[in-house]
Amino acid sequence: MTVPAQVAFQASAPSPAPVRVIAVASGKGGVGKTSVSVNLAMALCNAGQRTLLLDTDLGLANIDVMLGLSPRFTLADVFAGRCELRDTLLEGPRGLWVVPAASGKRHMTELLPQQHVGLVHAFSQLDVPLDVMVVDNAAGIADGVLTFCQAAQDVIVVVCDEPASVTDAYALIKVLSRERGITRVQVLANQVQHTGEGRQLFDKLERVTSKFLDVTLSYLGAIPRDEWLRRAVQRQEAVVDAFPSAPASVAFRDIARRASQWQSPPGPRGHVEFFMERLIAPTGASARSAA
Repeated sequence: MTVPAQVAFQASAPSPAPVRVIAVASGKGGVGKTSVSVNLAMALCNAGQRTLLLDTDLGLANIDVMLGLSPRFTLADVFAGRCELRDTLLEGPRGLWVVPAASGKRHMTELLPQQHVGLVHAFSQLDVPLDVMVVDNAAGIADGVLTFCQAAQDVIVVVCDEPASVTDAYALIKVLSRERGITRVQVLANQVQHTGEGRQLFDKLERVTSKFLDVTLSYLGAIPRDEWLRRAVQRQEAVVDAFPSAPASVAFRDIARRASQWQSPPGPRGHVEFFMERLIAPTGASARSAA
């Protein structure tokens, strides 16, 4: 896969409504980030949004496992030149599109920054009508996480009621702000015992960020600790499909409703924003790359 140093796209006609690209991230692992990505994407899909779920946890991917899918190709095959990005597309439940990553491929965690940008560029190969894309990132502050968050319109940082989760979430937000120029972040509290706990987690994080960072945090809401969610994981289904009336399902639908009402940022945030600009280009738009 050829990786250009810089890429610009020009549309041959006025663009339709932009595709909303939502990056889901977390400071530490084990906070339920992938479960959030899967259920948010599924809730958006069920609400009539044409949705693609992209797994960019390049070394320990598991979205395909969580949805009971058996991919023929993954992003590892794209980087190895065995297929094009469009060949990795899987049709999941209820018409949800999924692009799976690889699991157990350590070299995929050691990609160079230009390779991450190249992967973003590879989306110029896709010709799939979309309303929204949900990007499930790896935990932490690796370059790939930062690149995909920078390329998205909105970033959701998932936290839970653990000191390390809040501390690492702050570290992630700090790096996104200072190194990638991201100035607004949505915070989602996961696995809470009660609604007040989610707000307390947000307030704790917001107090620190407002003091030291030029970032606006918004409280997206909370997902309750739910036995039905655990059962859905065992069934390899999204809880919003397996148990629609479960407390977690109700919460995910509310999060999806809020996300669909977000206003788009007024302009590009960085050089990787061509990711979004290619997605909003109409079919037949010309893509011209320049070194």
